[in-house]
Amino acid sequence: MLILARLFGEFFRKFKMPLVVGELIAGVVIGPTIIGHYYPSISELVFTHNNQATLSLNSIIGISIVMLLFVAGMELNLSVIRQQGRAAFTTSTFGLIIPLAIGFTIAYYAAALFGKNSSDTLAFALFLGTAMSISALPVIARTLMDLGLFRTKVGSIIIAAAMFNDLIGWILFSMTMGMLTGSADHSVLFTLLYTIAYAILMLTLGRFLINKSLPWASKNFSWPGGFLSLSLGLTFLGAAFTEYIGLHAIFGAFIIGIAIGDSVHVTEKTKDIVNQFVTNIFAPLFFVSIGFKVNFLAHFDWQITALVLFIAMLGKILGAFIGGKLGGLNNTESLAIGFGLNARGAMEIILALLALQAKLIGEELFVAIVIMAVVTSIMAGPMLSWLLKVKPIEEVS
Repeated sequence: MLILARLFGEFFRKFKMPLVVGELIAGVVIGPTIIGHYYPSISELVFTHNNQATLSLNSIIGISIVMLLFVAGMELNLSVIRQQGRAAFTTSTFGLIIPLAIGFTIAYYAAALFGKNSSDTLAFALFLGTAMSISALPVIARTLMDLGLFRTKVGSIIIAAAMFNDLIGWILFSMTMGMLTGSADHSVLFTLLYTIAYAILMLTLGRFLINKSLPWASKNFSWPGGFLSLSLGLTFLGAAFTEYIGLHAIFGAFIIGIAIGDSVHVTEKTKDIVNQFVTNIFAPLFFVSIGFKVNFLAHFDWQITALVLFIAMLGKILGAFIGGKLGGLNNTESLAIGFGLNARGAMEIILALLALQAKLIGEELFVAIVIMAVVTSIMAGPMLSWLLKVKPIEEVS
């Protein structure tokens, strides 16, 4: 997986695309779509012959996404987000509401267009609206880092909006699942309150304590090895907590990354060491694993796929563009933010998997959503590069 991720990543980099594009394609090639379909014996021998190996791989992938979001949080510049507060607010608001409304309305009044799915029309419409509104924070973060846009004004607005969209999206999805199981009680409200309290606590008191304790740690522990151990330990604790309160682990990891990376005692050299360690080993494993989730050939319906792709792109790009314009950005910046937030990636696939397991959606829609997630993730890098006239960092260096 690592070797193929690098080979495919370098190949697509030659075409001025981020490495993440090649890593996603590598997963499609060695997953059930190609190798698993045409050479099932090879796929079974390597990936599914040993159940313990499969469990280990899934565990590594889970760790990888947590570490990737920690690095993304470390690279986030809070001062830039505060400076772009109005633009971030309008972009995240309209980038959520418009795709949510479009997806919900079409699914509620024309559910038959999406094939055979759940008979609970309201729950199905809520799910599709949520799926159309959510973004993929890991894919977006990696794409922005590859293009050197993470610390820019546009990059900060995209990340802030993606965080907000994902947070609200997961809460809506929790409500939808609660409707299906008949357990829609106050747990969603408590999840929201816990999440807000955790974020506020970690970005105020937690950030203060971390900033004060780092000088002591640098004197008493080997550096940067000690920093790597302590920071990743806190990251996994934060991830475990947000998983416990009903949100995905990446939110906990991301907030810890922000709290640690904002410290004046963390040098750029230390950040670079952690960044290289995570983005060149663990991140590729995660992005390759996306291609393992579905066989694109077995349940492919081009009409459903085209409809889902059209609705997803229309709602997200239009919503973010309107929000960007209302936030004072120009046309190019607003459109770039729209294409940046349009990347769906892993979050979309996780939503689709859970919905499929709950029998809320059928295989055809599941495949369509996954294809949409991959296509929009692949589009994000080239469109950002073209609109903002930037090149991947590796190419510049």
